Amino acid sequence: MSIQPPLTELDIETASSGFYEGFSKVVTIGSKVAIGALILWAVVFPEGAGSALKGIRSTIDANTGSWYMYVMTFYIVVCLALALWPSTGKIRLGGENSKPEFSNFSWFSMMFGAGIGIGMLTYATGEPLYHFGNNPSVIMGDTTASDADNVRAAMKWSFLHWGFSAWGCYAIVGLSLAFFSYSRGLPLTIRSGLTPLFGRHLEGPLGNIVDIVSVIATILGVSVTLGYGVSQFAAGVYNITGFNWIMQADGTPTNIAMLAALVIVMFASTLSALSGVGKGIKWLSNINMGLSFFILAFFLVFGSTMFALSSLFTGIWDYIIALPAMSMTVWTADGDAESVISKLAGWQGGWTIFYWAWWIAFAPFVGLFLARISKGRTIREYVLGAMIVPSIMCFVWFAFAGGTAIDLTLNGGAGDQITGAGLSSQLFAMINFMLSPALATLMSIVIVVLLLTYLVTSADSAVLIINTIAAAGDESPKGRIHIITWGVILTLVIGGLLLAGGLGAINTAMIIGALPFSVVMALMGVSLLKALIRDGLRKNENNGG
Repeated sequence: MSIQPPLTELDIETASSGFYEGFSKVVTIGSKVAIGALILWAVVFPEGAGSALKGIRSTIDANTGSWYMYVMTFYIVVCLALALWPSTGKIRLGGENSKPEFSNFSWFSMMFGAGIGIGMLTYATGEPLYHFGNNPSVIMGDTTASDADNVRAAMKWSFLHWGFSAWGCYAIVGLSLAFFSYSRGLPLTIRSGLTPLFGRHLEGPLGNIVDIVSVIATILGVSVTLGYGVSQFAAGVYNITGFNWIMQADGTPTNIAMLAALVIVMFASTLSALSGVGKGIKWLSNINMGLSFFILAFFLVFGSTMFALSSLFTGIWDYIIALPAMSMTVWTADGDAESVISKLAGWQGGWTIFYWAWWIAFAPFVGLFLARISKGRTIREYVLGAMIVPSIMCFVWFAFAGGTAIDLTLNGGAGDQITGAGLSSQLFAMINFMLSPALATLMSIVIVVLLLTYLVTSADSAVLIINTIAAAGDESPKGRIHIITWGVILTLVIGGLLLAGGLGAINTAMIIGALPFSVVMALMGVSLLKALIRDGLRKNENNGG
C-alpha cells in the first residue's frame, strides 16, 4: 500500500484588512482576552487571585508530578535518538542546499541568551548554595547538610535542573518546528508540528486552540524569567546605589523597585523587537555572550578555581551516571509531613517539578526562536548546538559561581554573609565579600549591564515569537503596533501578578499554563517521529525497497 505524500501546506485563516490584517483574529483576540482576564483578576482581586492560584497549584503538584518527570525524559530521548540515528541525524533543516543564516557564535549566543541567561545569573550562585544545605541525599541521610561531603550532591542536583532536560525541552519544540516549517514548507507556528497526527483539522478550531495555549504558556513562562530577572536587576542597582527604597528588610526587592525595573526593561525590549532578529536581538546576544565570558574569566582568576574545577568535572560525571535515576524517580507524599518520603516529595515538587513546568512554559518561545535561527543546520548539528553545548555552558557557570560561593562559605570565612542574602542578592553578596567596595561596585555594574541585556534579549525575542504565532507563522516583524501591544501586555501580566502575590504568584500561574502545553509538546515529539519514519518508508518505496 502506497504511503500518502506529506502535508506541505496549512491554510490558516488571517484577516485581509483592518487592524488585524495578516493576523489570525481567533488566535490574537483569544489570547488577549484570556491574558486580559488574568490581568484584571490579579489587579482587581489580588488577595482572591493569590489564594485561588495557590489552591490550583497544590492540586497540580499533588497529581502531575509523574507526568512531568516522565514526559521530560521522553523529550530528551527523542532528541538524542534523532541526532544519533545515521539517516535522521544528517537531515538538513530547510533542504540539502540550505545554508545557516547566522555564524556559530551568533547562533549559540542567541540560543543561550533567549533560553536561560537571566535565570542562570540568578540561580548559578543561589541554587548550589541551597542544595549544599538540603537535597535528597541530605534528606535520605547519605550526606551531611552544609558539609564537605555534600558538595558533589549539591552540584549533581543543580546540574539536573539546568542540563539536558531543560535544553531537550527547548530542542524538541525547535526541531519539530524547523523541520515542518523549513523542510515541509508549513507555517512557522506551533500547530504545524502536529500535522502528521491531525492533518487539515489544524486549519480550524483545533489549531487555533493549540496556538492560543502556546501564546498563553509563552507569556507566563517569560513572566517567570523576567520576574526573577527584574528582581535581581533591582538587587544589583541597590548594591551599587544603596537606595533604601529598593530593598526590603528581608533582603528582597520592593514591588516598586521591581515594577520600575520592569518598565525600563520592557521599553528597551520593545524598541529592540521592532528592529527584528537580525539587528537588535543579534547584537544584544553577542554582547551578552562577551560579558558572560568576562564574568566567567573573573571567577576563573579570582574565584575558588581548583574547587570549582573539581566541582565541575565530578559534578558532570555524577550527573551523567545518575541522570536516568534522577529523571525517572518520583516521590509521592504519604500523608506524614515528617516522613522521609514526604520530605523528598516536597523537595521534588518545589524544585524539579517547578523547573520542568518552567522549561515547558518557556519552550514555545525558545523552541520557535531556535527554529527561526537554525535553518540550514543538520538535525545532529542542531541537537549538539541546542542541547549539549548550552548544558555544558550552564555546568561551567554553576561550578564557578556556585562552587566559589560554597567554598567561601565552607572554607573562606564567609559565614552566612552569602547564604543569608536573598536569592536575588546572593551573587552580589559574594562579590562584596571577595572584592574591595570600589571593585565590588564596578563588578556589580558589569553584572547589572549583563542582566539588562539578557532581560531585553529574552523579552524582545518573546514579543517577536508571540507576534509570529498570532500572524499564522509569518516571520517578518510585521504590525509594529502589535509588537508594541504584546510588549505592553507582557508588562501588565508581570506587574499584575507581582501585585497579586509577588514572584510566587507568577510561578504558580506559569505552572498552571505549562500543563496543557506539556501535552502539546509530547504530541509534537510523536508527530516528528511519525513524519521521519514515514519519510524513510517513502524513500525505500521510491527506491524499490
